[in-house]
Amino acid sequence: MTSAHALPVYVGELRQLFDSLDPAPFRERDLDPKAAEYIIDSAAEARPQAPLALQVHLGREAGGEADVAMVSTAVHEYFARRAAGKQRELRQLFRTGRISLVIGLGFLAGAIALAQWLGRWISHEGYAWLVSESLIIGGWVALWRPMEIFLYDWWPIRAELRLFERLSTMSVSLHGAAAAGPAA
Repeated sequence: MTSAHALPVYVGELRQLFDSLDPAPFRERDLDPKAAEYIIDSAAEARPQAPLALQVHLGREAGGEADVAMVSTAVHEYFARRAAGKQRELRQLFRTGRISLVIGLGFLAGAIALAQWLGRWISHEGYAWLVSESLIIGGWVALWRPMEIFLYDWWPIRAELRLFERLSTMSVSLHGAAAAGPAA
């Protein structure tokens, strides 16, 4: 079995992990943006296959079983919400890509048809090839955005989604004077 990649977080008090502006009770509170970003950055350095383990080190207080459960639930729910948000973002990106592709293909077909029609109509002019080729190139350029979406734009979002899914299932433990053991 692969050993878990430890993500140590050092705080003086447990409340430092949570957003102080969030009025919700602890179990439903969001993580502090700086703490969340630190956890995300630390987890991004781990091997993709390695399980993750958040280790919260308390400096001025002890953590009990209830604290471990509360922090574990808060961390798991926070990253599960972030994963769900990335999943929605990915679905929306692919939807935009499909719509853009239909529009681009329609524009390309229209540009080719117009280029052929104009080519026959002004074929005796010296600039006829320029007009015809410009329309066809414009039609192909209309496919730029859907190709960018389907070839490149989705990768980083999918990588973040996978990271948030891993973070939403990592083990969480508290370490302090009387800290409890790990919780899943």
